Amino acid sequence: MIFENNGRERFLEAVTDFEAAVHDRDVDRSERAFGELYRYFGQAGEQEVGRAAPRLAALLPEVPPGPRGTVAVIVGACVERGADAVPCAPHVFAELAETLAAAGEFCERWEETGGGEFPDPDGDEPDPSLFERVGPEAALAWLTLPQWEMASVAMLNHAAVRTALDGALRDRLLRAARTVEEASGHDFKCLTYALLVLDDEPLIVLHRPTGTGYAMRMGGIGDNFQLHTLLADVLAGGGRIPGRAPSAQEAAVCRDQPGQVHTTGSFNLVTPAGEWVWNEGTPSDIPVVDGVRLLVLDPPPYERSWPAGRFFPNMRGDLVLERVLDAEEAGRLLAGCVTKDG
Repeated sequence: MIFENNGRERFLEAVTDFEAAVHDRDVDRSERAFGELYRYFGQAGEQEVGRAAPRLAALLPEVPPGPRGTVAVIVGACVERGADAVPCAPHVFAELAETLAAAGEFCERWEETGGGEFPDPDGDEPDPSLFERVGPEAALAWLTLPQWEMASVAMLNHAAVRTALDGALRDRLLRAARTVEEASGHDFKCLTYALLVLDDEPLIVLHRPTGTGYAMRMGGIGDNFQLHTLLADVLAGGGRIPGRAPSAQEAAVCRDQPGQVHTTGSFNLVTPAGEWVWNEGTPSDIPVVDGVRLLVLDPPPYERSWPAGRFFPNMRGDLVLERVLDAEEAGRLLAGCVTKDG
């Protein structure tokens, strides 16, 4: 117990030393303090990481570009261990935006200087010529992209962070990530899916075979595999429509329980225009009609199975039924929807 308490104290002492060294621009002392911070991180308790996270997040703009991404990852790890993400997230997102912009410049300079296969940012020690070819700032941005994605997703696992995120900044981050992805082929699926998560989002669901409709509300759902399972649980499992109902375990792992379990699809997700809403996509793919997302459920054209669970294991998802539409309202909405055969 004494050793554990000492470790906790040493962790916060290291955070304080690291802050002071960064403020003083003392590189050697910063490296020593960071080593101590990393060494004692595992012994820190929830109270210690809770105190450290916002301090380290606020320090990010002053940390040199090289280790800055690593510090962001530690902030994310603190959040995953119980620190409040809300005061940390704005600092992480601000640096993410700058890193994505610089990564975009990296892609441009890479092509201007001969192109070729892009270096793996998760690979081994980078070739020194990389920094000469595109410039140190652009190179460091490219190489630290995985760290910024990791830290940002840790923030976005929390509904309070997602709902507080400015819409303009969210759009800016999405555009920048897609620009880099299109130019380089780098996979930003985790980051983009996290930025696209909807919270407290109204959803109208129409079940074409029975002509019934349902006003629902969803939040924290990472992909449409998860949404599909929860729809089947609420509607088929709730006795509202015929079809296969997921087991209690299949539904639970899509809400807040750990793990994955095999499930089979209950219907086909379709837009009002008759286009498929792919399970591989996100609920943001569902079109908005008269201010509310509108989804149609058709019989499945073939059997589809997948591991039920959450795309983001640390993100709680939910889907609730708020009311059943009366026959007139459901019929009117369905009349404006194209059938699956066109």
